[in-house]
Amino acid sequence: MNEESLELGRRPEGRTLLTASWVVGHKDGSHRLLRNGEVVFENNEILFVGHRFPGEVARRIDFGNALISPGLIDLDALSDLDTTILGIDNHPGWAKGRVWPRSYVEAGPYEMYSPEELAFQKRFAFGQLLLNGITTAAPIASLFYREWGETVAEFDAAADAAGELGLRVYLSPAYRSGGMVLEEPGRMVPVFDEERGLKGLKDAVAYIERQNGRHGDLVRGMLAPDRVETSTLALLQRTDAAARDLACKFRLHMAQGAMEVDTVRMLHGSTAPVWLAKAGLLSDRLIAPHATNATEEDLALYAANGVSIVHCPLVSGRGGSTLNSFSACRKRGINIAMGTDTAPADMWMNLLVGLITGRVNDGAPDRLRSADLFDAATLGGARALGRSDLGHLSAGARADIAVFDLDDVIVAPSIDPITTLVTGGSGKVTCAVFVDGRVSMLSRKLAGIDMEKARVRAQAQYDGLIAKYPERSWGNPPVSEIFGPSYPVDADLGEVGRRSSTSAISS
Repeated sequence: MNEESLELGRRPEGRTLLTASWVVGHKDGSHRLLRNGEVVFENNEILFVGHRFPGEVARRIDFGNALISPGLIDLDALSDLDTTILGIDNHPGWAKGRVWPRSYVEAGPYEMYSPEELAFQKRFAFGQLLLNGITTAAPIASLFYREWGETVAEFDAAADAAGELGLRVYLSPAYRSGGMVLEEPGRMVPVFDEERGLKGLKDAVAYIERQNGRHGDLVRGMLAPDRVETSTLALLQRTDAAARDLACKFRLHMAQGAMEVDTVRMLHGSTAPVWLAKAGLLSDRLIAPHATNATEEDLALYAANGVSIVHCPLVSGRGGSTLNSFSACRKRGINIAMGTDTAPADMWMNLLVGLITGRVNDGAPDRLRSADLFDAATLGGARALGRSDLGHLSAGARADIAVFDLDDVIVAPSIDPITTLVTGGSGKVTCAVFVDGRVSMLSRKLAGIDMEKARVRAQAQYDGLIAKYPERSWGNPPVSEIFGPSYPVDADLGEVGRRSSTSAISS
């Protein structure tokens, strides 16, 4: 690759022609594969996708044995330091600091990170997304570690980070009118402060009005009430009205877990989608992660009202749940987008987990293909956002492009790049990313952040958070009891270790 003609962090001047062994083109509403294809863009717009471009170009970049793809779209993109991984092997969740105990609430919840740390986390997370070929993101973070909701200040910093790094984002501070409190082991109850939630909505609306369209239109608004079980009807009604007035989407996590389902049924006598449908709050304005606990009635309501699902198979699968099923939702006509939601921010890993769990749920391999998952990570995300100019490579679309090196994919030789990447790829094979025509990532380097140094800083912040877990866990146990090691930690195995080593060598 003659990358010397590209400058990291800048948009190339004049027409730029990209070529590789494979290109994902677009025709008649669906993707098409082009062998040894070409993509030409100028400024922020794609001019040509095909073979033998007839016009003059300022530069030609050959990526060799690679796939030139539309940038991936992540509508549940991790934007803090992931804590869900702490719950993979540490159970039950109520005993591991995942829910506020009453003692912590009475002592007064507080921000566990400083404003500077929160701003850094957004920048660090955005860098991770670009390294994985994600060009459009709707950030998500946990509110368990906040005083209440997210702040305008941290999202002002997030908008600036997106502009400086070159990432397309849909965002505003998350808000809520309630939270879950652990009253005793295993018993969680919701507590509400509706005025606080409405104040958060007001701040989010003002944020979108001020930030929408900034940084060359890389920043757009999306309203983000946190979770359905922590939202009152008034908050959701006003959120829907605000989304309509702002001509934006709103994202609401629901039908995603047993605690939520049980809490909503206790509060409202039905599942969350049924409750919202009765209030007239299901529409194509709504983007709804994760639907893993959705009933047949819930899914029928999604389909009838144009609700988009955000499928996050990796984080769901880690917790023992799946979307049942991808092919069934698609057959109903539900639009499915993709999200990563956890670390690593690896969309290819999510597509593989989605393929595996989808086929297990279907009981057959022929109802779900690799291409269906890839469609969700590109075209499905664009549909959810209402953006016909994203998610595909064709003349007139935004120049949001990701390049994946096929030589780095550890898989048997194959003839199809999409299947190859879904079954054996990872975000680590991303070698270049263009967002709105700008070179946002090149050869694993980013403009605006040194990721090696940032990882050290992120680990230090994470260690500081872990140290605070006892005060927010039931009974205030030490960290060693909350998060035990996978195996006993022994600094010196002694004679046993030496005998084992000798025996292994002899055998």
